[in-house]
Amino acid sequence: MSAQPDSYAVEDPEKALKYAIQHFKSNRAQIVEGVIKPLTLDWSHETVADSVRRQIEPSVRRLGCISDSSNLDLPGTPNWYIPAVAVVPEDVPKGAGALLPDQTLLIVEVTSECNGGTDRAVKRRRYAEYGAPLYLLVDRQEQSCTLFSKPGELGYTRTDGPRPFGTPLHLPAPFDLELDTSDF
Repeated sequence: MSAQPDSYAVEDPEKALKYAIQHFKSNRAQIVEGVIKPLTLDWSHETVADSVRRQIEPSVRRLGCISDSSNLDLPGTPNWYIPAVAVVPEDVPKGAGALLPDQTLLIVEVTSECNGGTDRAVKRRRYAEYGAPLYLLVDRQEQSCTLFSKPGELGYTRTDGPRPFGTPLHLPAPFDLELDTSDF
């Protein structure tokens, strides 16, 4: 029996890290700036995500889209995110494994105690950098919602919020609806 090497040479560390996360035991983990972070979502997190999904569902269907909490890849970076909700046109090519933020119409993140800072700063910057047109941050610790839009190289150029829970938040075109935040 031969001894296993202490380390393995990796030609493409980004590819190796993303392969590892896709085959992670729980299959509910993401990579944030090179650090694998298992997702431990509580019931109230899922309740908020479900409330958003139910409210946007008529628009999602009208637009010929689907809403899911699936993998988002940020090529060229050590990042692999699983947002609470992502709205994606049905005609996005299937089988690629992960979507890119610019293939979405809306990304929603719901903060938890352990990830609030990441959602507020890192993901906001990265989603803008990768062209996600709308990023909705539901901040449970701050009890507020903020909608970021018009992505640019230095971040989002338009911000609506933070709006306290209970205050309606307008989702612009192509959704064009008032999001009721009173149940968040």
